[in-house]
Amino acid sequence: MLSKGTLWAGVISAGFALWRDAGAHRSGRLDDREYAVHTTSDLTSALGLMAGFEYGACLGSAIVPGAGAVIGTILGGIVGDRLGQALGQGAGSALFPERSPQGISERNPMQNHT
Repeated sequence: MLSKGTLWAGVISAGFALWRDAGAHRSGRLDDREYAVHTTSDLTSALGLMAGFEYGACLGSAIVPGAGAVIGTILGGIVGDRLGQALGQGAGSALFPERSPQGISERNPMQNHT
């Protein structure tokens, strides 16, 4: 079960990332596809951050009670954030593949051939 602090950390992290990406999309720095991929990555990054906080604290407490929880929370948050971001980039890229000018998908170049 997530603690209130962990939940708020994830919500705040996702909120700032989504706000940044929405501004980049509005200003034209991100196209629709890139915005969708970034949004997916932002959400999975926040989930990874929350899971990393929780599991890092548990592992740190098991190794060195007290100080281990603090160190584990920090390290777990960093690892969880990075892992979540990488998984989100992969998932977003798979869900929203790039299209060539002819409308042929990068993933399956034979899809429009009969």
